Amino acid sequence: MQQRLSSAAQHSEDNGIKRGDLSSPQLIQDFAEAISIMEVSGRPNPSPFKLHKSASTPLRYSGAVKKVVKKNQTKESGNKKDNQDEYDNASSEEETAEDLMNLADAGAHQIRLRLPSEDSFSEETLVSQERLAEEAKKKSEEEEAAAKERQAQRQVMAIEELVQSEKSYLKMLQICTVNIRNSLNNLQPPPPNLDSLFLYTEEVMNVSSRLLFKLEQKQLKPKNPEFLENLCASFLSLSSEIEAAYKEYLWNYNHVSLVENDYKQNETLWSDIIKVVKSAAPEVNATSLSFFLVMPVQRIARYPLLLQTIQKHTDPSHPAYALLEQTANTSIALNCNINEYKRFREVADKYKKTENLTIMDKINRLSTHSIAKKTARFSQYIKHETGMAPKLVDEEFDTLEGFFNILEYGILVLLENVETYLFHLQRFLECKTEEFDFDMDGEKAPVCYKEIHTALRQWILPMFEKRMKTLIHKPLCELRDLLVGPKNLIRKRLHKLLDYEVIEGKPKLSYEEQAVANAYKTINTLLLNELPRFNGLALQMIWRMLGTFSCLHRDLAADMEQLFQGFALQLPHSSYHPTEFQEWVETAVLEGARNLDILCQSVQETLNSPAVQPLSPSCQRRLQQLTDKHGSGKIFQVTNTVVGTRDFDLNLTKGDFVALISEFDTRGDKRRWLVDSGAKKGYVPSSKLIRYHQAAEDPPPSPFLPTLGNMMAFRRHSCIPDPQVVHVTSQPLFQVVAAYDFTARGNHEVSVRAGEPVRVLESQDKRGNSEWSLVEARGQRGYVPSNYLTRMPVGTGSLAPPLH
Repeated sequence: MQQRLSSAAQHSEDNGIKRGDLSSPQLIQDFAEAISIMEVSGRPNPSPFKLHKSASTPLRYSGAVKKVVKKNQTKESGNKKDNQDEYDNASSEEETAEDLMNLADAGAHQIRLRLPSEDSFSEETLVSQERLAEEAKKKSEEEEAAAKERQAQRQVMAIEELVQSEKSYLKMLQICTVNIRNSLNNLQPPPPNLDSLFLYTEEVMNVSSRLLFKLEQKQLKPKNPEFLENLCASFLSLSSEIEAAYKEYLWNYNHVSLVENDYKQNETLWSDIIKVVKSAAPEVNATSLSFFLVMPVQRIARYPLLLQTIQKHTDPSHPAYALLEQTANTSIALNCNINEYKRFREVADKYKKTENLTIMDKINRLSTHSIAKKTARFSQYIKHETGMAPKLVDEEFDTLEGFFNILEYGILVLLENVETYLFHLQRFLECKTEEFDFDMDGEKAPVCYKEIHTALRQWILPMFEKRMKTLIHKPLCELRDLLVGPKNLIRKRLHKLLDYEVIEGKPKLSYEEQAVANAYKTINTLLLNELPRFNGLALQMIWRMLGTFSCLHRDLAADMEQLFQGFALQLPHSSYHPTEFQEWVETAVLEGARNLDILCQSVQETLNSPAVQPLSPSCQRRLQQLTDKHGSGKIFQVTNTVVGTRDFDLNLTKGDFVALISEFDTRGDKRRWLVDSGAKKGYVPSSKLIRYHQAAEDPPPSPFLPTLGNMMAFRRHSCIPDPQVVHVTSQPLFQVVAAYDFTARGNHEVSVRAGEPVRVLESQDKRGNSEWSLVEARGQRGYVPSNYLTRMPVGTGSLAPPLH
């Protein structure tokens, strides 16, 4: 077809066909043949070469024909009137030619024409496209390399910023803690509470210097890829120390702010502080101490930002990228843990305070909200006790609370025993035997014993007492004081738990209810985390104090042994054979035990003697009320001042009267008695109570004896003979008998029946009270009221001496 088109074009040029002459039969025939060739079926498809149209490409035949027609129309427009018929024929032929051109265009979509000029143009286009692709690829590679280089530079800059800022931060802290602190100490007078400003600063500086030391230890530059790995490993290895140092500093920072505000109230002191700060660090233009003291607060929050910046500019394919990501997450976790610790400490400080409020202070604090809150708590508590509402059970906390209560009881009992031990030791040291001049007739043993006692009292035992107070008593007192905080938190948790149970079932909580729920959860979490540590440390302290107590007695025994060795040759048993010495020791110990038993019995009788003292009108009224309510057999008197140390304990003074309700507490402890003091009920140590013995003031007249007027001058309860020996020639005229029935109310009393003869041993008790008499009846000894005794004639004979 290409040859046909070429020949048609050549034929038109050879035959001189004009542009406007489109009626040439030869041209029409050539186009018809070209179209017929395009419609032949079964012809193989041409090669898939697509000819791109450009400005230098020759016009297609259809376009050429259209252009010739337009020019002929323009040229012949002036001769339309003369050649009208020819023009009409030419127009019809042009329309036929245009139809043929349209058919040629439609066939061109089915076949592709490959011309020699088009093949060369396609090759040049492909070459140019490949060249452009290579240039674009090269350009993209260069841009990517430049981006990586910029990212690496930014990474190095971020690493250098972390290291340099850490050095500058440590330098500022050193200036603050060394230069400024020393200058402030030199002020006259030095600022109060100055040491509390720099509390935990040493720990922060220590961990910062250790971090820098680890970074500089390997002498790597920030551009070295191994430096990033060393940085991450160093930070992770010190993460626990960083958290421990900064959390204590941040918790104490609120106190730092309060102290600094107190300094500002004193204008002279504050101006001196500003001068010291400016002279110590003129390059930073600091105006207050907070400029330096706030740096650790800012530094711990800046670690995540710096590490995340380094991570942002680090290629994920970097060998230390995973370690860097872990380090960044660890720094974020450190800040979260520190904030949580600070919040827990603030809650603990808020609720563990013990306020000694008067009744008026408590009344002034009452409000509608507080009354409603306490009423709701009490209602919920009653529902728990009566089983109307289930109680929220936390077995883990209940176990910790039970162990804490056991520790508290053990600490208080141990402290009471130590105080009793020190009291008896002090009473022993008060016995100054060297001040008395005994006539020992030159006996060596008593003199040696006196010197030994003097050495014990003046040197050995005072040192032992001092060590006991320092190593045992003082730590026990501090441990007892530490029990107050957890105890208040446990009580506050119970209150918050009662509030929380009321709102637990609600689907939606208000702002105040959400605050109540958060407060309970915070206190509960705080106790679950801290109470096991407190219990463990308290138990460890108790064991250590018991071990110290044993070591102190071992040292005391060693000192006493060394003392006795100096007097060994002067004592009578120094020359004994070991067997003889053993027998002598056994004999001496048994004899001492018997003497001690006798002494104990005597002391017991002295302690159990009734304590009757003149009573004030108010005490008499209270005693009468307790007697009417509980009976005379339940009345006890307080022997020593009682200070309550536990819940429901009473505070009583010596000589107060109480009525016994129960001889044990709710836990079955018989050392704590439940008593009624008249005002309120509570617990009192049983060791500080003694039964009160009240003698009858006006007994009824005896049914066995008439009243004898001449006997009123004699005493009726005892008989003490004159110092002179009186020889009785006959039986006595009178005999002491019991005038009334008396029932013993204790081991120190004896029961007698009316008319029963008794023998008066003493006409008064051990304290000189004549209202009680020591008598013997039926072989038993004990006290009876003196006004329950009388005299009865038994026969005639000479008169006995008067009875006093």
